Amino acid sequence: MTDALRAEWTKLRTLPNTAWLLIGAVALTIGVSVVVVATTHQSSGGGGGQDPTKLALTGIDLGQAVIAVFAVLVISEEYGTGLIRTTLAAMPRRRTVLGAKAATVAVLALAAGVIAVSGCLIAGRLLLPSSGLDPAHGYALVSIAHGPTLRAAAGSAVYLTLVALLALGIATAIRDTAVSIGTVLAVLYLPPLLAQAVSDPLRHHIQQIAPMTAGLAIQATTNLRDQPIAPLAGLGVLAAWAAAALLLAGLLLRHRDP
Repeated sequence: MTDALRAEWTKLRTLPNTAWLLIGAVALTIGVSVVVVATTHQSSGGGGGQDPTKLALTGIDLGQAVIAVFAVLVISEEYGTGLIRTTLAAMPRRRTVLGAKAATVAVLALAAGVIAVSGCLIAGRLLLPSSGLDPAHGYALVSIAHGPTLRAAAGSAVYLTLVALLALGIATAIRDTAVSIGTVLAVLYLPPLLAQAVSDPLRHHIQQIAPMTAGLAIQATTNLRDQPIAPLAGLGVLAAWAAAALLLAGLLLRHRDP
C-alpha cells in the first residue's frame, strides 16, 4: 500500500489538472458564498428565520461539482490514455490500487474542503452583519466557537470528501470521462429537482435518501426539526452512497478490467 500511495501521489502532483481543479473548487465555493451573503438582506424584525452558517456555506452547492470532476479525472484519464494497464501490471492487487486512489483523492479533497469552508465562514462573519443578520436582529455572528457552526464546518469539509469518493467510485465503474461526470452530476443534482416536482410524503423521502440533500443537512444549525433528516444521519447517507460506489468499483476493477 505504501508503494501504491507513493505512486498515486506522484501521478496527481505531476498532473497540471490537479492543482487547477482544486484551486478552482476553492475559488468557486468561496466566490459563490461571497455573492450570496453579500446580496442577502434581512429586514428589521426578522427574528432568526435565517441560518447564517448555512447561508455562508452556500458555495459548496456548486463547488462540489468541481471536486467531483477532479475525482473523476483521477481514474478516467488513466482509462482514456490506456495507462491503467501499466498501473495494474505494476500493482496487480486491484483493491490496493483503488484504495490508494481513494486515499489520495480523499486527502486532497479534504484539504481543499477545509480551505473552502474556512473562506466561506470568514465571508459570512464579515458580510452577514451588514445584511441585517447580526446580534441586533437576533442572529449570532458566524463563529466556530459555536458548537453547531463547528459541526457544520467540519461536516461540510467531510461532505466534499465523500462527494469525491462517490465520484471516484462511479468513474471507476463507468471508465468514460464524459459519461462519468454526467452521471455524478445527475446523482447529485437531479434528486433535489425531482423532490421539488412532487409533494409530500414522497418529497420528504427523496430528500432523506438523495446524497446531496441528505449530506448537506450537516450544514443546518437552526430549525433542525424542519430538516428532512438529522445532520449526522444525512452525512451517513452520503457516506453509504460513497461506500456503495467504491464497493461496486472494486468488484468491477477486480473481475472486469485486464
